[in-house]
Amino acid sequence: MSRIAVTDGMAPDAVAKLEELGHEVVTQHYSPEELIGGVLSAFDAVVVRSATKMTAEVINASCSAENGLSFIGRAGVGVDNIDLEAASTNGVLVCNTPGASTKSVVELTIGHLLACVRFIPKADRTLRRSEWAKKSLKGSELGGKRLGLIGYGRIAQGVGSLAQSFGMEIHAYDPYVSQKLASKLGCTLHDNVDELFNHCTHISVHCNLSDETKHLVNLDRISMMPRIGADGTACGNHIVNCARGGIVDEIAVLEALDSGMLTSAALDVYEVEPAIGNPLLAHEGFHGSPHIGAATLEAQTRVGLEMVNNLLIHFDGERPTSALN
Repeated sequence: MSRIAVTDGMAPDAVAKLEELGHEVVTQHYSPEELIGGVLSAFDAVVVRSATKMTAEVINASCSAENGLSFIGRAGVGVDNIDLEAASTNGVLVCNTPGASTKSVVELTIGHLLACVRFIPKADRTLRRSEWAKKSLKGSELGGKRLGLIGYGRIAQGVGSLAQSFGMEIHAYDPYVSQKLASKLGCTLHDNVDELFNHCTHISVHCNLSDETKHLVNLDRISMMPRIGADGTACGNHIVNCARGGIVDEIAVLEALDSGMLTSAALDVYEVEPAIGNPLLAHEGFHGSPHIGAATLEAQTRVGLEMVNNLLIHFDGERPTSALN
């Protein structure tokens, strides 16, 4: 049977299922030096999250053996840590689990959005410092405000649906989504991202990281945000990113928070992770989480079982529906 390396962890139920079917599963994280040295060439498949970087060099080294790696599974959505071109050149199939963590990321995004407008992190911090800051923590409601979604895929649509239940107007920019779909979901689709910033006091990021989207959220665009909600409330400007680090220019966000251009910002993902020592962490208008969008019991079970299904289909000589190359 097949040997499978799981380098960044996987749900125990998923590992057990593979082992029950006779596959050998090695759950171990490898250093970049070990990966470049070809440690994965002894495996038929590898399952990674975001910590393991499957660069061209690593993939080439993993395919050096006669029966080297033939499958890379991304237990999650984003694949910016996998060189798809190198995988294709070496005949390695790459699959992700696009739907498994959707609910968890949607809920975390809404949680961060609520925390932004009600100053929940700041309220907690001041209380712990024995400060009764009741008068300075007057927030605003989500209802009556415009939420701008950068990207309008599965997760963004889920966020939009929940936000609508709070009474928010949903706006989005996504060049790959049809006006027909957006209209069906009650979303105003904009022709360019600048239009989105001009219209919305609340922005949530839901696109992949690429050369095109690197620092897409920057100081110029933040300065376009209106600060006044569609309902006339001086609610300020708020930005949330639970997608990929690097889409938001963190230096620009810090400058915007310092100047008051931004009222609050919340990140679950960062340009450099772990984000220990990131200057944003010292700002009262910022709150964050350590890349936990998919970190729920339910999501990890779904991710693991979906990946098992991808592996079994691949080992049977078929092509999984979530294949990316």
